[in-house]
Amino acid sequence: QVPLVESGGGSVQSGGTLRLSCSGPGFTIGWKCMAWFRQAPGKEREGIAAIRGLGSVKYYADSVKGRFAIALDKAKNTLYLQLYSLRPEDTGMYYCAAGERWRGWCTFSVSDYNYWGQGTQVTVSS
Repeated sequence: QVPLVESGGGSVQSGGTLRLSCSGPGFTIGWKCMAWFRQAPGKEREGIAAIRGLGSVKYYADSVKGRFAIALDKAKNTLYLQLYSLRPEDTGMYYCAAGERWRGWCTFSVSDYNYWGQGTQVTVSS
């Protein structure tokens, strides 16, 4: 399995910001889609942001649209997720993922992503 490594998580107060990063020795912009998922305790893993491998099209879940921004730095082989206006309900483990399957768009389906990181914890207090 290609190792992806997330960083940048932490504990912030409501309204705060964080920037998550994802990279690794096997990282390549040749993947069809890259995405960020999150999982809160007791809940299923949900996709929140995705970007096509060339970085031209971005997708957001309604729950984060307008507050989070996904970006791909091709020169640094790094995927980012900028988190603004954080809320307590944003608390969870955040994972980056990469997939080689192409359906014509990037999905938020866990099964469409082949490579995963170990996650970075984001905790938002009220």
